[in-house]
Amino acid sequence: MFPAAQYPSGQTVVLADDSGRPAGTADKATLHTARTPLHFAVSCYVFRESGELLVTRRALSKKTWPGVWTNSFCGHPAPDESNEDAVHRRARQELGLNASEVRLLLPDFRYRSTDASGIVENEICPVFSAVTTEEPVSDPDEVAEWRWVQLDDFASAVTSAPWAFSPWTVLQLPQLKTLI
Repeated sequence: MFPAAQYPSGQTVVLADDSGRPAGTADKATLHTARTPLHFAVSCYVFRESGELLVTRRALSKKTWPGVWTNSFCGHPAPDESNEDAVHRRARQELGLNASEVRLLLPDFRYRSTDASGIVENEICPVFSAVTTEEPVSDPDEVAEWRWVQLDDFASAVTSAPWAFSPWTVLQLPQLKTLI
């Protein structure tokens, strides 16, 4: 089974109704199952000032999509936390980074996907970009490894082997290529 520390009790996720309005909360430890309810998240692509994109490989202990490569980071906004504040918090928690120039790219991104173990992600997940001048110091419970890459090279890899990447990245990249 998955390590208990993966989803410690007490982390609250905001649920959503089909219209995209808040509809209560749930403990994150009980959320991701074969019947995951629709909930809010954020996704972020972090760049260096030189234009390189930070991509991460999810920790092998992650409950959903362990070991796949993905965008820079994702997370869930806490109740009464703005999406932008959640981006700053998750950048610090997952990667030890201070994010600047946070910009909303895909305000209405929403997806539902089931991983090989049967666990469902079902999220309204606005997508952001950010800039950093720092090197990541990743949390090993979140990130197995990371790389700075060219966006075009990353997009080519995702197109060539979508099974090796998170489903949200596969869905987001075609839309992002025209915005970044």
